[in-house]
Amino acid sequence: MFDSLLPSDHESCLVRKKYLEDIIRIKPTVGIICGSGLGSLADCIQHAQIIHYSEIPDFPIATVQGHNGQFVFGTIGEVGIVLMQGRVHTYEGHHPSEVAIPIRVMRLLGVRILLVTNAAGGVNPTFNPGDVCVIKDQISLPNLIGFSPLMGPNQAKFGCRFQPMLDIYNRHLSNLLKESLLTVLPPAKVHEGVYIMLAGPCFETAAETRLLQGFGADVVGMSTANEVTVAQHCGMKICGFSLVTNKAVSTQNGDEQPPSHEEVILAASKSAQLLCLAVETFVKMIPQEMIN
Repeated sequence: MFDSLLPSDHESCLVRKKYLEDIIRIKPTVGIICGSGLGSLADCIQHAQIIHYSEIPDFPIATVQGHNGQFVFGTIGEVGIVLMQGRVHTYEGHHPSEVAIPIRVMRLLGVRILLVTNAAGGVNPTFNPGDVCVIKDQISLPNLIGFSPLMGPNQAKFGCRFQPMLDIYNRHLSNLLKESLLTVLPPAKVHEGVYIMLAGPCFETAAETRLLQGFGADVVGMSTANEVTVAQHCGMKICGFSLVTNKAVSTQNGDEQPPSHEEVILAASKSAQLLCLAVETFVKMIPQEMIN
């Protein structure tokens, strides 16, 4: 099912961390993960230094359109930032534990706060393309059926074996994130809700969308939950948002427009500039005591 497995243990992540530490110019304390089509969030980073994933020893490579496959190190204001311009997905052939590698390396570099972003389908029928949903909780269907990124021997130097998952999205950071989004978007376009992760790469059927609505999900995507699970295991403080790029279809009347990845990328690119301003505002609002 998966390609050859890259090691995600503490010692292997230390090797990657040492490689980066020797060449980066800043010490990051805030990490940002860009969703599909949202790579231009890096535009808000000053003194940018780009390092391609392919340069890092045994590092998973992003292959999906809209994911550049590189770290961007720099600053926003006085805050050290590392931004993932491109993430890896299990549907590319990566084992769930390989999704843990970038998160663990960021934690070893000094990242304490993680902002996750994604392009998502609107499961909640009141959500429209261009809306943004601050994630207040998540459902990971892969985790529920045994494909957790924490499978295998526990890496005790990162966290405990049985990880509590209540309140994984930090309430204070989420409130600040919502406040920052409201500086660039009208209130009617900013929501809070539950993100649900499917393994992908297929988009959901109409019947599956109705099932997800019954689960209480508001937005659906193919990423994020694994990264958040690992970040929680590492002791990071987490917040995130989904940009709604399409409405998840729950009916079969014959006139529905099926979603496409090209549609997702285009919709995300239209909102990226405003979201970049919101991210910059958010980082500058983070209390110093949460970063140090």
